[in-house]
Amino acid sequence: MSVDRMDISQVLSQMRALKAQMPSQQLNINPVQNDAFKQQLNQVQQEVSNVNKPDFSRVNSNTDGILPVEKDEGPSFGDMFKSAIDSVNDSKSHANDLSSRYEQGDPSVDLPEVMIALQKSSVSFQAMTQVRNKMVEAYKEIMNMPL
Repeated sequence: MSVDRMDISQVLSQMRALKAQMPSQQLNINPVQNDAFKQQLNQVQQEVSNVNKPDFSRVNSNTDGILPVEKDEGPSFGDMFKSAIDSVNDSKSHANDLSSRYEQGDPSVDLPEVMIALQKSSVSFQAMTQVRNKMVEAYKEIMNMPL
């Protein structure tokens, strides 16, 4: 299915015309939502740091016949998950920066660019939340396994 470039160009020109017609109104960004996002992000980072600290209190100290596991030189799961969280945070920061620049009337920032950045940020945060939920579910399942 091909997309007609004329339609896209017309939509963008209409959006630019609407932007030009708007007085210097500012978009309302709710600081409560931003604080809630920061709290959720801190909670996820805290949970990731807890995953990197295993609880050995239930492990039997008798290790006869068990071979030690060789450590792989690649990055750990916790490091990869932390970098993913940082990426989501960077995406949110970029979207907020574009949004504030648009509010201040920066001519180099278009409304479609702001909307796309905000949607990318939202989708990446939702995906990270789903990964976190699956990870917590798997952790609970593993902890409930009999030894």
